[in-house]
Amino acid sequence: MIKLFTEEQFNEAKYKDLLPLRCVECDSVFNRAKKEIIKALNPKRKETCSFCCLACTNGYPKIKNTISCDNCGEIFYKKKCEIRKTKHNFCSQSCSAIYRNTHKTHGTRCSKFEKWLSVKLTEKFPSIEFHFNRKDAIVSELDIYIPSLKLAFELNGIFHYSPIFGADKFKAIQDNDDRKIQTCLREGIDLCIIDTSKQVSFNENTCMPFLSVICDIIHKKI
Repeated sequence: MIKLFTEEQFNEAKYKDLLPLRCVECDSVFNRAKKEIIKALNPKRKETCSFCCLACTNGYPKIKNTISCDNCGEIFYKKKCEIRKTKHNFCSQSCSAIYRNTHKTHGTRCSKFEKWLSVKLTEKFPSIEFHFNRKDAIVSELDIYIPSLKLAFELNGIFHYSPIFGADKFKAIQDNDDRKIQTCLREGIDLCIIDTSKQVSFNENTCMPFLSVICDIIHKKI
């Protein structure tokens, strides 16, 4: 809300007195009763068109800004008050989802085995750039991806082969696996699926065979 009155004027005004505001849409000055302003400032209430002048609130042509989508770069129109509410702007829900997935910095699931592998592979191949548990290659998380070799690895545990959490969850996992395979084929990425479902517990002895397989594949690609 863009207020054109002082705190002293607000405190002295009666509930029915009108106070000046500036419209966040068209920048015109309009008046609202103190009781409406108090209601709009309620911390439990989100910003609404009560911050706009009567013309903008009643659906007259709203002033919109042209802005570029932070994901695809497409130019689109968005209301000024909506632009101010968010750090990033997107032309569609699809672009919003893609951007947030590819720029995710927390919440990714990474097992002890995957963390161990990331350390060992970086030590064995210091000149190679590895992407671990990232979504920037195919807009879907790959456990290990090597951009320079167009090579990726998926470490599939028991959840990929047995309906541990029910049929619906199992189908969703399988569908996601199929999408990854098809997307990698389309992007020219060699995707190697490694079955880790027989690994009962995490320790170096049970991890070494998988590390050896991955290293052999990388050596053949170099």
